This record gives sequence, structure tokens and C-alpha cells, in this order.
Amino acid sequence: MGHGEALAEAANDAIAAANAGGDDSAGRSSSQFPVTLPESALRISIEIEGAVVTGTLEDSEAARDFASLLPLSLTLEDYAATEKLSDLPKPLSTSGAPAGITAKVGDLAYYAPWGNFAIFHKNFHYSSDLVRLGTLDSGSELLRRPGSYEATLRKLER
Repeated sequence: MGHGEALAEAANDAIAAANAGGDDSAGRSSSQFPVTLPESALRISIEIEGAVVTGTLEDSEAARDFASLLPLSLTLEDYAATEKLSDLPKPLSTSGAPAGITAKVGDLAYYAPWGNFAIFHKNFHYSSDLVRLGTLDSGSELLRRPGSYEATLRKLER
């Protein structure tokens, strides 16, 4: 099985587990992922080497600013064995954002001092200047694979 096929299979298994009410093995049950979304919710897809996971952005200035950059191709790199991150092409607005957050598995976030986008695959302590943009709907285990890889993020049509 090729690398991309293995990733696609892992993503499909994760989605099936989430739909069956499974646990993502990091302590966050799939019931904590958004199930019913308000009509205004902006959903995104993240394609990683042939596998696709989805996420839901929050209704915030930073998340809207991030959405305005999509579609976006990024190289996601390991950081602290906790998250995948990539530089963004421009800084995002953090107007109205809290001073920081405690990141959880599946969080999509923006770290203002470095100007980068992060996807957390492990829980992380409180960090100042970390802004939650949204959450993955499923598939966070796909991001635990070591190394860097290419990802394409897009808005999903309603």
C-alpha cells in the first residue's frame, strides 16, 4: 500500500470511528466534535496526500480572516510532537480574541507571534497569543504521523 493510500485509509477509519461514537485515542471522544452545525458555520476540507479530513471554523475575526486565504497549500511540519504547523502568507487579525487558549486535540489555531497555522494532535497547555480558529470534525490521528507533508485547505460548499 502506498503512503497516500495508507493516509487515506487512516482518515476513512477515523471518520468511521467518529461516526460510530468512537474515541480518537487521545482522550477526546468523537461526541466532542461538532455534530450539528449552525447554518452560518464555515466548514473546510484539509487534503493531506490523498486523505481528506474536515473542520469547522469558529465565528470570529481571526477565523474569517483565515477563511479569506482559502484555498491554501501549506507544508505542515512537526512541532513539539504535539501539533503540525505552517507559516501563513500574511498575519491574521486577532481583534476580539482571548489572550490565549489551552489547545485540545483537533484544534485549528493561529499563533500570533510567529504568524503560523497549527493543527493540534495532542492536548497542550495554556499558551498566550494562541487563537482558536476552529476544530477538526474527525481525523486528528492522521496528523500524528511523524514528518512533514503537503496539505491543501479549501472552503466546503454548503
